[in-house]
Amino acid sequence: MSATQAPPQVIDDARPQVLHQSLLITLFGLYRRTAATPIPVAALVSMMGALGYDKPGVRSAVSRLKSRGILNSTPIDGVAAYELAESVQETFDEGDQRIFAERPDRRPDDWVLVLFSVPESKRNLRHQLRKHLRELGFGTAASGVMVGAGQLLGQAQKRLGSVGLAQYAEFFRGEYFFEGEIRDQVAQWWDLDAIDDSMQRFLDTYSDAVELWNQRLVKESFRDFPELVLQAFQYYVVMLTRWRRLPYQAPNLPAIYLPNDWKEPAARSAFVGTHQLIGPLATRYVAQTVAEHLPKSLTLTSVRGGAMQRAL
Repeated sequence: MSATQAPPQVIDDARPQVLHQSLLITLFGLYRRTAATPIPVAALVSMMGALGYDKPGVRSAVSRLKSRGILNSTPIDGVAAYELAESVQETFDEGDQRIFAERPDRRPDDWVLVLFSVPESKRNLRHQLRKHLRELGFGTAASGVMVGAGQLLGQAQKRLGSVGLAQYAEFFRGEYFFEGEIRDQVAQWWDLDAIDDSMQRFLDTYSDAVELWNQRLVKESFRDFPELVLQAFQYYVVMLTRWRRLPYQAPNLPAIYLPNDWKEPAARSAFVGTHQLIGPLATRYVAQTVAEHLPKSLTLTSVRGGAMQRAL
């Protein structure tokens, strides 16, 4: 690719792997940082259309997210609109700490163990408990025992408490005394090969994203700024959707516990660098699109001083 070409939008490449719901969750997570109003359905349809998705699929996905308790219907002067449910706001805030951090907060020789016992008659709860802990970055040490970095203790207690599973778990935190190579143990607790493969797939698309976007931004003229904002949105939202689950798979451990060619640092660097370059442009596009679809009775002057006004 020459320096004069725009970075690839990767919409067609991403569409088979990125579901409507995943992109919508990304949009609401992105917009909530600048939100002064709920997002009109028409704005969602417009933004998803810019990503290559059709109106019926968008409306169906919104309906499913509402039924799952992730979105609340909040009409604006008779215009259908949605916002994130209050019950999931904390989860999104917690996610920011993992998704956007340049480096995870790592403490060597500090571990947390979660011991859990769920009656056989409630086997489905056992599966849910493991799922929640894996999403936070825990590995499996043995049957009924999960292990993770020490700083995950508070998050694990809060997460299991919020979903009514804390009564089945006991928590322990401290050092791990082991005569052998801890890297070998870590490789048993986490499926490092699968995680590394996921990081490599991300790098296959985005390893040169920072360089490409730096070239584009240096050459950009004000005349082409609207097109730049649109393309930044198209690129960034798909990239963020692909990235945001990956940090939850990783062990979040010191480098000395991980393989020498561990891909996570390079993948994180590619995401964070691109996020810093074009994240604000994508947010601007979202805020502009929302503003265009607000009722005429609700103008930007009525939300002056709010986060949306600052984004615009």
